[in-house]
Amino acid sequence: MWKNLLMVTLLTALSLVWLFRSADRHPSGTKKSAALPAKATIVSESQLNTIELAPAAVKRLGLETVAVQMRSMPRVRPYGGDIVLPTGASVIVAAPLTGTLQLPADRAFPLIGQRVTEKQPLLELLPMLSPERSVLTPAERIRFAEARNTVAQARIDAEGLVQQAQVQVEAAQIALARAERLLRDQAGTIRAVDEAKAQQLLAEKTLQASMTRKKLVDAINLDEAAGTLKPLTIPSPLTGFVRTTQVRAGEMIAAGAPLFEIMNDDVLWVKVPVYVGDVDELDKTQPARLTQLDGLHTAEEVLAQPIDLPPTAVPLASAVDIYYELQNPKREFGPGQRVTAHLTLKGNPEQRVLPWAAVIHDIYGSQWVYEQLAEGKFVRRRVEVGWVRDGWGTLVRGPATGTKLVTAGAAELAGTEFGFAK
Repeated sequence: MWKNLLMVTLLTALSLVWLFRSADRHPSGTKKSAALPAKATIVSESQLNTIELAPAAVKRLGLETVAVQMRSMPRVRPYGGDIVLPTGASVIVAAPLTGTLQLPADRAFPLIGQRVTEKQPLLELLPMLSPERSVLTPAERIRFAEARNTVAQARIDAEGLVQQAQVQVEAAQIALARAERLLRDQAGTIRAVDEAKAQQLLAEKTLQASMTRKKLVDAINLDEAAGTLKPLTIPSPLTGFVRTTQVRAGEMIAAGAPLFEIMNDDVLWVKVPVYVGDVDELDKTQPARLTQLDGLHTAEEVLAQPIDLPPTAVPLASAVDIYYELQNPKREFGPGQRVTAHLTLKGNPEQRVLPWAAVIHDIYGSQWVYEQLAEGKFVRRRVEVGWVRDGWGTLVRGPATGTKLVTAGAAELAGTEFGFAK
């Protein structure tokens, strides 16, 4: 019995303690509530990024704004390119017959790098005869006959090359006409037409080179009066500069020996190897913009126009070659030089753009701009820029056209927002 009474007393005491503690947790309305340790205010992200400046602060920061606009910004992709010589741009002049070289009157021996014009006399060749005797010796007659035979054979060969080149041009024209007719009848392909045009262009270049060689050979004139030969003038076959020389004045040379090489670099070709997986993305009708390998632009934009040439490829690199024609009047580029060719990709060139100076980056690489909502009121918004050209960036994601963005003073405005500016 005493044991039961003690247990009841203990339970009653515990109940009273629990009641007092509950009263402390839930005070009546007449008592003052205890102060909370923290208080959170829920606001939207746009309100956190909004900045309001007084007119004096705007003037002191020197803020300037530019509107988002539509602009022609075609997408380009850089590739490495090689500058090469066109067909027929380099001609090696050889001696038509055996003789001794001498210089034309009042002229110096052509130096490497010297600029020359077409038909400009560069050297004279004196055949191996004895000019002091009025009667030729039997040995000299034999050498003279051999010289005439060499010149005649050179003329026949030159004429044959010209006729062969003419036949190739006619065949290329026929093939081109057939390819165009099949394309009009929807039985051919555009690729076949392009290849036929390239073959015609190559045949025409070969014909021009053959005709140049024929003119050089036809200019040879042998004069055997009184047992002498007049010196043969050897002119420059084209306008350009002397690339190499293999002889010197006063040297005796054999027939067919190379004398010098003339190269014309007024027009060059740019060969651009392109990975086969990228060919369908390229707009091959647009010119290529050339820069140095470091990617820096020159004062004047350098453009190379597309041309159709026989297709070439690099199998080990899984690449095909695309050719462009480069006008080089100032000789800024040379054969063998490496350049960066920026090729235009297919797609709409009209893009929504913003000034690149308006974009600021945070420590995570995210891109932001400050949009002007009203006079002295700005908001920071996230943007995504696709590519940049000439100080403008294309907007993949960002404000609409006409939105005013801060350009000059964007960094100072960020300092004002985050509290590290004075």
